[in-house]
Amino acid sequence: MQTMTRAEAADKLIDRYAGYFDISPAQEEQAPLVATCDFHAHSEKYVLSRKAKLWEAGSHEYVYLFSVPHLTEDIYNSCRDYALEHGMAKVEPGPTHMYSYITTMFLCDSCDKAAKKALRKCRIYKSFKMAFWGWMDFHSGLAVLEEGKAFSNASGKSAAQLLNKTLFCKAKKQLLGKEKTL
Repeated sequence: MQTMTRAEAADKLIDRYAGYFDISPAQEEQAPLVATCDFHAHSEKYVLSRKAKLWEAGSHEYVYLFSVPHLTEDIYNSCRDYALEHGMAKVEPGPTHMYSYITTMFLCDSCDKAAKKALRKCRIYKSFKMAFWGWMDFHSGLAVLEEGKAFSNASGKSAAQLLNKTLFCKAKKQLLGKEKTL
């Protein structure tokens, strides 16, 4: 089985995010950060006139894409802290804020067991004013290219699904009640 390089995998992920997210390539000095992807959505409901609003809500997601040859627990922790610090600086809680997701995506050729364990056990959640001003949830996704597998923390299952569909083509299809791998 021929594996793709980390650069090819990063390009595929960035192409996947480009349809909905604002992509910002990272500077050389920000390595191992490859790119940041920001998504913002604002919804509102009103009656007859925009002045008579029933509700409005803002949703945000900040994705940090990292690429390292070998992921260790120390590298994972430093990248997680970097993403959390910069992501929380972008979060603006208020009456119209519903949620913000801060997501770290890791692309690596190989990975330590300790790093996988740290990623899976990572649970960071913050509510603002008892969730009246929304909440923040931290998602992590990891693609180990040599193994052809994706991993995530408990709240980042969608990140693992995205990695599997984009990089490893592990989509399942229902055919006559039986699952088949494509």
